[in-house]
Amino acid sequence: MKIRRLATAAILAFAAGSLHAQEEPAPAAPETEQAPAWEFGASVYGYFPPEDTDYGQPTVTADREALHLEARYNYEGIGTGSAWVGWNVGVGDKLRLDATIMAGGVFGNTNGVAPGYELTVSWGPLELYSEGEYVFDLEDSEGDFFYNWAQLGYSPWDWLTVGFASQRTRAYETGLDVQRGPFVGFTYKSTTLTVYVFNGDAQPPTVVTSLSVSF
Repeated sequence: MKIRRLATAAILAFAAGSLHAQEEPAPAAPETEQAPAWEFGASVYGYFPPEDTDYGQPTVTADREALHLEARYNYEGIGTGSAWVGWNVGVGDKLRLDATIMAGGVFGNTNGVAPGYELTVSWGPLELYSEGEYVFDLEDSEGDFFYNWAQLGYSPWDWLTVGFASQRTRAYETGLDVQRGPFVGFTYKSTTLTVYVFNGDAQPPTVVTSLSVSF
């Protein structure tokens, strides 16, 4: 009798364990990877040349992984726009190199095509930035020109950058082929305000301000 009861209890325990195992939920399916997010940036530069008209120069960018899109206005000249598509590459950790190789079309008061680049080399608080483009004027080869902006900055704190900048442009009248001068920038979260003073030995110098935001 006892043996029969023990056998019955064992059978019931085995059946309950089997039922519990059958009721356990199946492992969840792996989550689908999210598509890479877009990153956007916008900036506007204010130019105050002493021998020409004051003007603004806006730029907007959009990046998704290696793809880079960009649009500029009043960069190659007043009343001239340009649209760009490029490819982002980057290498390094402590010493970091980021580069974008671009091709663009120029339209408006100047019409042409242009290869271009954007380059950043950073090492701790030091950062070297350069951007350039060579415009092939489709209407007049004498309008071909190499535009360049370069700056070397030092950031002792996240909110402050000081340094030296240079530019080569035809957007406004200047007696110098390459303009040079110091700059100071202030950053709060994703917004940066920078003031440049070119040709400090001139009276008065050329002042350039910029306001940029990324999101």
